[in-house]
Amino acid sequence: MKCNEVLASKKFEKQLKKIPYYIKQAVAVWIASVEEEGIREVRKLKGYHDEPLKGERKGQRSVRLSKAYRLIYEEDESKNLVTITLMEVNKHDY
Repeated sequence: MKCNEVLASKKFEKQLKKIPYYIKQAVAVWIASVEEEGIREVRKLKGYHDEPLKGERKGQRSVRLSKAYRLIYEEDESKNLVTITLMEVNKHDY
């Protein structure tokens, strides 16, 4: 099932203004891939390391945009509509 809608949270939009240009480009490429191929197909791409999160972030997923930056999103599937909400983009704490 392809993604029908990609939304951005206010927190995501605020963070996007502060991140490096190359990370903004990586976000744009990921969004375009999700809109074109669907989230199920993009998850299969090993470079993104798409994985479910645990603990307080259960229900959210993370993808790698670079070694340091992560994109966190939530997926909602209802009535044949998949909505991806971009929650955060930030430097990953090691």
